Amino acid sequence: MSNDKRAASAPWIRTRLRTAPGAATALAVLVLVTAFLAAAFPRAVDAYESKGLRHDIATADASRSTVEIARPQPGLELPQEQREAETRNPELTRVGTALLKALPAPLRADASSVAYGVRTTKPSVATESWLPRPDAVPPKLTYVAQSGLKDHATLASGAWPTAPDGVTADSRAVQGAVTEETAAELKVKVGATITLLTAAQEPITVTITGIVAPRDPKGSYWSADPLLRSPSLVPDPSSSFPVNFWTGTVLLAEDTGPVLLSTAAEPVVFWRIPPDPTGLTGPDGSRLTSVIASLESGPGLLKVRRIAGGTAVVGTGLGTVVEANARMRDAIGPVIAVAGLGIGSVAAVVLLMTGALIAARRRDELALMRSRGGSLRGIGGRLLAETAVTVLPASALGLLLAVLLVDEGRWWPGALAAAGVALLVCVALPVRTTLQHIRPTLHGAREDMVSARPSRRRTVAELTLLVLAVGAVTALRRRGTSTGGGTDLLVSAAPVLVGLIAALVLVRLYPLPLRLAARPMARLRGAIGFLSLARAGRSSAGGALPLLALLLALATAAFGGSVIAGIGDARDDAALASVGADTRVSGMGDRATLPDELVRTVSGLDGVRDAAPVRVEYSVTMPEAAAGDGAGTRTDTAADTGTAGDDAADAGDAATAALVGVEPASYARLARTHGLPAFPAARLRATGPSAPLPEGAEAGPERVLPAIASPAVAARLGKEPRAVRTLSGDFRVQVVGTTAHVAAVSSTNFLIVNAASLEQKSPTTLLLAGAPDPGKLRAAVDENGKKFVVQLRSEERARYVNTPMQAGAERIYLAAVAAGAGYALLAVLLSLLQTAPERKTLLARLRTMGLTTAQGRRLLAFEATPQALLAAGGGLFTGWATIALLSPGVDLVPLALAGVAGSDTGPVPLRTDLWSLGLPAAGVVALAAAVAGVQAWWASRRGSITELRAGDSR
Repeated sequence: MSNDKRAASAPWIRTRLRTAPGAATALAVLVLVTAFLAAAFPRAVDAYESKGLRHDIATADASRSTVEIARPQPGLELPQEQREAETRNPELTRVGTALLKALPAPLRADASSVAYGVRTTKPSVATESWLPRPDAVPPKLTYVAQSGLKDHATLASGAWPTAPDGVTADSRAVQGAVTEETAAELKVKVGATITLLTAAQEPITVTITGIVAPRDPKGSYWSADPLLRSPSLVPDPSSSFPVNFWTGTVLLAEDTGPVLLSTAAEPVVFWRIPPDPTGLTGPDGSRLTSVIASLESGPGLLKVRRIAGGTAVVGTGLGTVVEANARMRDAIGPVIAVAGLGIGSVAAVVLLMTGALIAARRRDELALMRSRGGSLRGIGGRLLAETAVTVLPASALGLLLAVLLVDEGRWWPGALAAAGVALLVCVALPVRTTLQHIRPTLHGAREDMVSARPSRRRTVAELTLLVLAVGAVTALRRRGTSTGGGTDLLVSAAPVLVGLIAALVLVRLYPLPLRLAARPMARLRGAIGFLSLARAGRSSAGGALPLLALLLALATAAFGGSVIAGIGDARDDAALASVGADTRVSGMGDRATLPDELVRTVSGLDGVRDAAPVRVEYSVTMPEAAAGDGAGTRTDTAADTGTAGDDAADAGDAATAALVGVEPASYARLARTHGLPAFPAARLRATGPSAPLPEGAEAGPERVLPAIASPAVAARLGKEPRAVRTLSGDFRVQVVGTTAHVAAVSSTNFLIVNAASLEQKSPTTLLLAGAPDPGKLRAAVDENGKKFVVQLRSEERARYVNTPMQAGAERIYLAAVAAGAGYALLAVLLSLLQTAPERKTLLARLRTMGLTTAQGRRLLAFEATPQALLAAGGGLFTGWATIALLSPGVDLVPLALAGVAGSDTGPVPLRTDLWSLGLPAAGVVALAAAVAGVQAWWASRRGSITELRAGDSR
């Protein structure tokens, strides 16, 4: 009896897992992958934001990132001993230690590079005759007694400067040192003396005892004040003539600050505290901005003054660095949210499809339990427990993998995301299953999409979603992805809503072509075509949920692929605009010309496909705007790439322009090779009045040269010939065409003429198409001297992938594309698996009626074709429409070009990428065909008796 009771009370969960281990394992793997992606996404965002903040602070100039606390010299009303004591090392060290302890979180100091001391803020004239005077102006030097010199420098020659015992304001001899760069530029040698005058014009002799070399020249110790490391040749602001003089810094011995109190050089006491970014995280950015503002002019400054003195001030550029990082983060965040919401929606739909598949497979089992008195609560509880046993460990393992693989980031957003995945799966299956069995049923009505009519509730729900999608898309097009107040989830969900509406519309339209195709198929002799269309119309694989999953996945993959392609295109275009061609050879100065031998040698190198010598002259003064010709020059040929609609407003901004002299034929080939606008070379043909001048001849002002101009310059010059004075000759130009871009210069205002018509024809720049060996190219250029520089488009392109924030966001989009494609294929597989038992039974029944194996394969292939083509075509259209609708509101500059000095920061629109649009769609069709073929092959290996059993309701 006890054995019977024990057998009757066998655990339900263990029995179910043993009965269907494959389904439980597949569900666990799906939940594991989804939970991992859900938990890894917020951690990856946190990781790249944290690395981006640290990178921006670590790579910022020390003069901007260092926090400097300074106060004027002690007041003259104080006793002399007290004034001197406040500038000695013990007191400076005490105050510095207190300041470090008082720094508010999250601001932390790099204690190894903290420096303090006394420095002069007003440069003093050095009258020694041996000091260099470029324009007969003596150098002006500053003096600093700074701590830690021996820790941050090595002795190159001489000896370390030392402070004699009891240095006071009355001392008249101290020792100092200079860096190697200062010694080289100012001709300072060991043993030299420099005189520093006191306020009473008494000399203080500074003896240079050593020359030092910085251990870390770019570190904050030496770069917070660049003059400590390197002298500078600066213009004299007090002179009416352009004269320059040297300025630099002399490093006095540590603890000799009191001697500077007697000078009139306005000495100050300072503490330089470089930040330590290693412990910062992305969310710390906003707190750091607030803390810096408080230190500069808030409660933090009051605390600093209680420690360092009532006249202390805090100065730093760290706030601007953090604010720039925050602007980039705020610009990138909404674009990343689009990818996150897209993939999250696809994953949620696929999980719901998985629940639907499990519910369909167990429908008969649960209907039997319901008919035998099983309560909905009991059935739902058992399903919840059974699902939780599989899902919860898989979700926890996914979270663990995300924490291990993405080693930075807050843990709770990832934990919430993984818990959301587990909750969705645990709730979706019991709820969906129990709702189907509220009333015990025998066999439901046949599902037929062709004859189905949507209910009023469904119509109202679809219209509501349509209104939401239109509102989201309109908002995104008007204000872009950045709303100024964080990420707007409705705006970021616009691609998801567009895909949702497309799925609902396609489901409504799907029966129409089936009805039209079924009529001619019914008249044919064969049954395969008619049966396949009938099955396609009745199959649940063509329902709204599978189609929604496919459309969302394909749209998200297309959007992500277009973002990646747009970033690459923007960086390629920016590199081309900066260099002008694959390779650029030019002089260091604007007027340096290239020797003919250099041009011939470089043009003949292996890998050079074409060469275009160009003469560029910058800042050429343009004539006054032509009266009555504000619209500029227009022609009717296709060669004109500019427009004149807004050129009149820009004509006033074209007061100066770059003159570009080209060989029309070679330049046209170069422009065509690099994908630039077609260049109308024939219009610059040097004939008649503009024919080439004989060597050495001078051009008269009556010569008229045809010119291709930028739209603004064309609007300024008008239609008539206008006189232009240049270093290449004086002549008149007549605009014969416009173009918006020119390869030789990055300026938006330019004037292109035939170089053969100029008095001075020597090129200043050589543009090359091709990929010559960089080493051989630079060696050939260096043979002509060190006054020429080589720029490579590939090297310029590499500059645009240097920030962790940009690289991290790009990796997230790559993962979004891969995940979208993967979920799309999984959705196809799940939709086909849901109807697999029906198809196997159908084939078994038809084989008893004489259906051959080949006909069975064709039947399954034709049945899967409409759904696959619907999903692929709908995905193509949805992806294209999503990109076309959202591209005006998406600017990829923060992802592509932000943070690179000198890069083109014009708008970078979203572009359709055919590969990311077409490959996933083609994969859907291929997978559907492959699954149908495999299923037909597998069904042909099994006998009809296996599939058809007495009492089988399928």
